[in-house]
Amino acid sequence: MERTIEVVKTMLAFDIDHTLGPSKVPIPKEVAMLLMELMKKFEICVISGRSFEQFLAQVIGQLPIPDAELLKHLHCLPAQGTQYYRFTDEEGWEKVYAFYLRDEEVKKIFAIVKQVAKEMGYWRKENRENGDVILENRKSQVTFAAIDTGADIEVKRAFDPDCSKREAMIVRMRELAPEFEYKLGGNTSIDITLPGMDKSFGMKRLIEELGISKSEILYFGDMTQPGGNDYPIVQMGIDTVTVGEWYDTIFAMKAMLGMLGMLE
Repeated sequence: MERTIEVVKTMLAFDIDHTLGPSKVPIPKEVAMLLMELMKKFEICVISGRSFEQFLAQVIGQLPIPDAELLKHLHCLPAQGTQYYRFTDEEGWEKVYAFYLRDEEVKKIFAIVKQVAKEMGYWRKENRENGDVILENRKSQVTFAAIDTGADIEVKRAFDPDCSKREAMIVRMRELAPEFEYKLGGNTSIDITLPGMDKSFGMKRLIEELGISKSEILYFGDMTQPGGNDYPIVQMGIDTVTVGEWYDTIFAMKAMLGMLGMLE
């Protein structure tokens, strides 16, 4: 499909939770429609700590049934970009690469997170309204969530609004296991990976795959502060838009489409 880029940026990259939609739920229909429109002019990258299965549920499964050619311009980078999936005519969603933790590394992470959560009083049954597990192995990343994924969003927001609880947990986890890297995510989460296996890793690999430069990318995320899981993108020198919530992203999407004369 012939593509004419009329602006400096050729790729728009997005976090998911609080950027494309509320935490851990399908993105709103309006966001899905805007993404499809933007795919007509830009390469679209979605990069998040979520698993690919969650990408399918939260993002891909919400898109209007598109021309398959459009989907080829959607690049999915789960687990902070340590995995990369793209759409092909032959395979559908094809895994291009995945860098997984070893079993012993996952076991150690589980053990130290559980220890620290117990020490600090966050490993409590009342934190899990639906009884869901709050430690998830995403293969190349382990994610701790202090409150059940099914809890009300306001409950999650109230848990650690200034990030101080999770920052204290990270300090203690680094004492116990300094060989891993820890990043804040969402309202209640901590993402744990091997050093360097963060969003900058994923973006650098994607830049190489597509043969573009970082100056061609505009990134949208809500955790761009030091220690946040979007901060490695900032450190790369990629132009970044910090959003407070997903509806801020809608305003930006509409503004870009308006400038391109694509918004009715």
